Amino acid sequence: METKDGVAANELRIVPRRHPGRWIGAACVVVFLLWLAISFAQAQINWPTVREHLTAAAIMKGIVVALILTVVAMAIGLVLGVLTAVMRLSTNPVVHGVAWLYVWVFRGTPVYLQLLMWFNLALIFPVIGIPGIYQGRMIDVLTPFVAASIGLGLNQGAYTSEVVRSGILSVDEGQTEAAQAVGMTRLQNMRRIVLPQAMRVIIPPVGNEVIGMLKTTSLASAIGVNEVLLAAQHVYFVNNRIMELLIVSAVWYLGAVSVLNIGQYYLERHFAKGSSSKELPPTPLQSLGAFFGTKRKVI
Repeated sequence: METKDGVAANELRIVPRRHPGRWIGAACVVVFLLWLAISFAQAQINWPTVREHLTAAAIMKGIVVALILTVVAMAIGLVLGVLTAVMRLSTNPVVHGVAWLYVWVFRGTPVYLQLLMWFNLALIFPVIGIPGIYQGRMIDVLTPFVAASIGLGLNQGAYTSEVVRSGILSVDEGQTEAAQAVGMTRLQNMRRIVLPQAMRVIIPPVGNEVIGMLKTTSLASAIGVNEVLLAAQHVYFVNNRIMELLIVSAVWYLGAVSVLNIGQYYLERHFAKGSSSKELPPTPLQSLGAFFGTKRKVI
């Protein structure tokens, strides 16, 4: 078979499209990274101090506190997020209004401010409890960790509610109508039909929120929670190795976020199995293989 120019089809050679702009951009990035690496290598940073404090007891305890705080705050945020999302979709004006007010307040004020207000709540309510049964000082009950958990959890719930609400709205209304036709209650419909399908939309942004929460826990140091950043500060106040201890904190945050990223990949793959897309999201190993692989697509 010949083309209109008289050349045999089997003699045609596929020539990949040239992208000089990409190569120039990549070269600039490589040069910048080399300059950055050389600058750090030549800077007055005591790298043995970094290695020494990576496994220091205070730093290890701090990262454990940060992880526990992340889990507790996200658990509070997920429960409140689902509840608030359902309330926002309610036809009851009071229920809808209360949910809207909660989202408006906690999304409209900085999380740092909310942490400070929870930590100083004893100024308004010095005593907590039920008269005649139990009464205690608020300052003893609302410890820095408890205040941070409540503050971060309530703030997260406001953002998670919007994510969950968008996931619920993404489910076709015919699913709800079919569930009602077979006699399911609204709660059964939400639990068995809507939420399982909405998870495909909810999981990716919630995964990002978990990663964001881990980093946001550093704000808890402002109210005395001894997480990894505050632990690093306590150390460099003594040895005056400020940049070294900040690098230690950065390494631990990057490590924890990398683990959470892997978990998010597999959660997305799990909930994407029932979707109509042809391919599941790649695993981290598949992503690395694609990045370093040699296969090329003809454009």
